[in-house]
Amino acid sequence: MAIERGREPAAGRSGGAAAQTQLTIKWDDANMKSSYANVCNVASTREEVVLLFGINQAWHAGQKEVTVQLTDRLILSPFAAKRLSLLLTNVLREHETRFGPVPVEAARTDAPPAS
Repeated sequence: MAIERGREPAAGRSGGAAAQTQLTIKWDDANMKSSYANVCNVASTREEVVLLFGINQAWHAGQKEVTVQLTDRLILSPFAAKRLSLLLTNVLREHETRFGPVPVEAARTDAPPAS
């Protein structure tokens, strides 16, 4: 199934008739897979930004070691990573406007359960 989202202005063009030229973007999700992650880590070099996604299954308080099962790795150019950063910032701003602040600090696994 292809998803079509409106019309986007052609990138890198300005002025006159060229500004009126528009590009249609079709999002082809035929080969898309969905994954769940509750952990993300980031590494980078000059040429790429690497996002590592995984699942933390630490169920017991007081564990001395936690294993995170890495499931997906996305490798982005710095330009794509910057665009992703801007998109996520905007989405989270809208989310917090609707539903309230999202706390950044992670729940401690060695803290006693709230009663």
